[in-house]
Amino acid sequence: MKKITAVLIGAGDRGARGYAPYALKNPHELEIVAVADPNAERRDKVMTQHHISQERGFDTWEELLNGPKRADVAIICTLDRMHYKPTLAALHAGYHVLLEKPMSPDPLECIEMERAAREHDRMLTICHVLRYTDFWSNVKKVIQQGQIGEVVSVQLNENVEVMHMSHSFVRGNWNNKEKSSPMILQKSCHDMDILSWVIDKPCLRVSSYGSLMHFKESNAPEGAPERCLDGCPAENDCPFHAGRYYLGEGKGWAKKFTEDYTEEGIISALHTTEYGKCVYKSNNNVVDHQVVNMEFEGGVTATFSMCGFTREQTRIVQIMGTKGEIRGNMDDNSLSIYDFLTKHETIIRLDTPVGGHGGGDTKIVKSFLDEVRNYEDHGTSLSSATVSLRSHLMAFAAEESRLHKGKSIELEDYYQEIASSKMV
Repeated sequence: MKKITAVLIGAGDRGARGYAPYALKNPHELEIVAVADPNAERRDKVMTQHHISQERGFDTWEELLNGPKRADVAIICTLDRMHYKPTLAALHAGYHVLLEKPMSPDPLECIEMERAAREHDRMLTICHVLRYTDFWSNVKKVIQQGQIGEVVSVQLNENVEVMHMSHSFVRGNWNNKEKSSPMILQKSCHDMDILSWVIDKPCLRVSSYGSLMHFKESNAPEGAPERCLDGCPAENDCPFHAGRYYLGEGKGWAKKFTEDYTEEGIISALHTTEYGKCVYKSNNNVVDHQVVNMEFEGGVTATFSMCGFTREQTRIVQIMGTKGEIRGNMDDNSLSIYDFLTKHETIIRLDTPVGGHGGGDTKIVKSFLDEVRNYEDHGTSLSSATVSLRSHLMAFAAEESRLHKGKSIELEDYYQEIASSKMV
């Protein structure tokens, strides 16, 4: 088996903790040979873990990608609005690319990246990691085997979980759609992709509703300061108090914003980072709940609901076919298949997944490496930019609909309008 070499662009949580660890556990398959990140502490940690020499650690992706090609592939995990340029540069330089989702917050940039991959004859795989989980792979298999007949309708709920909502989408990097992406794209492009994959027909039109209902200043407790540690009078009544959460049950989440996991280090970070701010006084504007209605070719319908106010972090699905029904809960990692004729219910209990996102983080890297090795024979991937582009456009159209009070958006017209526009 040929070992694949990779450069890592972006040494944050997804890059350093999501995908790069595969190289540490499987050094015979993958080696990280260079890294770029403007944060010296994060960059140095990756360099130490992966035994990367000093001359192969860079402040910027431009420095890394300039000059000779350093590896077989590039793993790009920068912030959402910094995906486009390094991806194009890496494809142009001859790298196969594993790109963290979403592709870009700009639909035209998504189209351009997909085109560039085809033009340069390079693989551009988008990290729609749910496709690679046992849970969704088995859902897909049951449908393909015809066990529930023809799919008629799908209901998919994304339970974000209330503290995850407050951490990532109120205080965190993805709290402001102008700086990152709209919620339906950043968090739920996974779900648009899964719906597109399991239904396996083009989505024709979408409509959507949603809003930022709770996490805004008008709902702040009386007398609440900007930062929780500055003496909030509602400390004992507010579930989102940063000090109590990040020094208690949410201590694991503190790794997302500080490299010093001691109580002193966390407290210091809560005084200086966005994660110590009151959830009602943060610079957030993404929705905290949203629904999307979709119609696919052949009359298949789907409804998707994302809500930040849930007790658990999971996805719950109901797939209704002409011969039976599938129900599943990702958190339980089990599926129920019901046959309308026999009235028999089959329960599939899956093994406990290893790795993040139900095992998808690990399996997407393994699959990507296999696809790179066999590129000359097959030239595609399970979550290629080509298949991911359509689900991204579903998310963009849903946001467009939401902003226009639920107006129905025709996907083909929407695509043509974007594709015919010119890059500025």
